[in-house]
Amino acid sequence: MTEETWDVVIVGAGLSGLSAAQTLRKRNGKLRILILEGKDRVGGRTVTQELPAAHGIDRWDMGGQWVGSTQTYVMDLIQEFGLEVYTQYTTGKKVHHVGGPHAKVRTSSTSIPALSTLVLLDLSQLVWKIDRLSSTVSVEDPMKTPNAQELDSMTLHSYIEKHAWTEEMKEEMGVCSRVVFGMEPNQMSFLYFIMYAAAAGGVLCLLESTPGSAQEFRVKTLDCTAALCPQGGTQQLSERLAQQIGRESVRLGQAVTAIWQDAERAKVMTATHSYLCRAVIVTCPPHLAAKIHYQPALPIQREHLTQNMPVGHLMKFVITYQMAFWREKGYSGEIVARPSAECPLSVTFDGTSPSGSAALVGFISGVQAYNWSSRELSERRDAVILSLVKYLGEEAASYIHYEEKDCVFQMYSALCCQDWALEEYSGGCPVNVMAPGMLTYYHPSLCMPCGRKNRCCSCKSQWGSK
Repeated sequence: MTEETWDVVIVGAGLSGLSAAQTLRKRNGKLRILILEGKDRVGGRTVTQELPAAHGIDRWDMGGQWVGSTQTYVMDLIQEFGLEVYTQYTTGKKVHHVGGPHAKVRTSSTSIPALSTLVLLDLSQLVWKIDRLSSTVSVEDPMKTPNAQELDSMTLHSYIEKHAWTEEMKEEMGVCSRVVFGMEPNQMSFLYFIMYAAAAGGVLCLLESTPGSAQEFRVKTLDCTAALCPQGGTQQLSERLAQQIGRESVRLGQAVTAIWQDAERAKVMTATHSYLCRAVIVTCPPHLAAKIHYQPALPIQREHLTQNMPVGHLMKFVITYQMAFWREKGYSGEIVARPSAECPLSVTFDGTSPSGSAALVGFISGVQAYNWSSRELSERRDAVILSLVKYLGEEAASYIHYEEKDCVFQMYSALCCQDWALEEYSGGCPVNVMAPGMLTYYHPSLCMPCGRKNRCCSCKSQWGSK
């Protein structure tokens, strides 16, 4: 096993790891920085792929794709690299179907779904209560929030059960939880939920495509023949960061298995190499950081935290068409549905590319992702298409190409299947959440330096685009 010596070794070549390297390089251009990545690409949970489309080949993001104007760090990065964003298409009727397969399918042309008067009142009072609590949250130190321990002792589910008046509103919040976190409401701390909402600017900002919301913009794919933009979409942010830092400082296919340290230095090991350094920054998600062997062991608070921050489960699909027929019919392409035995999808949006290649993008999430991920690709695809036919019309059945992450299906030809939960060195998406009690007892250890007289940090940035 060969050994190399560096000033700083960063574990993970996603946006967190590459941004950390960029920040260090700006502060001290002489630092020798090495980034180790287990995958064969940079970008983490952002990945842009070529798909067959109406005009030949076009590109779509199969991972994180949206950014919002309130997400200042990523927007600054987009501006720094001279990239462009474009507004998520929302014009037209939105489809809303909650309450089971036999419930009424409703449509609305506003961001507020066409619900009954009682459910609308329930929505208004519940969002008001949650936003009022969110406004009291200290995002930097959640335990400074009034009644923090009480809020952290309950789940999102238990809060909804207590404060929602109608069963339909409870179902609505379940859909929201699956779409935003890839989790069921009973899997996360309510304090964690309102902290997340506070960071976004409110509950509705997490869900909507309106100005300032999480689904506000998409990143344009520029001329992908350029050396700086081999991927386009959101993955080009990581590509450009890697180019700026220096490709020679990024090693792909080098999954870190162990980190040893003493008073003088740290040693970072992969299956084939070991690297000596003065400091280590671990930027992979907590559930992956927990798989690294540390010597000496991490503090018990940090160890316990990484083992109790489950990651969500989302399966993303993109379906390309000859034309955006839903626009012609007066629909926006947005569908919100309660998943069922017949309908796997939770939400869809218009995914038409900047060049005009028509597409729909959607998600199978939470418990439905768990249930449907074990089924055959053809069964999952057929169920998605049938659901789209139900909500948008027969034209939905005449698609060009259906793709789920690394799962490709063209008419009569299945190639391979893999969702984010199955991808090695991802293990799920979009984010890790905290179970009840984690913020109360273990949150301070999330970004607290470990060892080397507090100069070696194992820290994960949790906030990013979906």
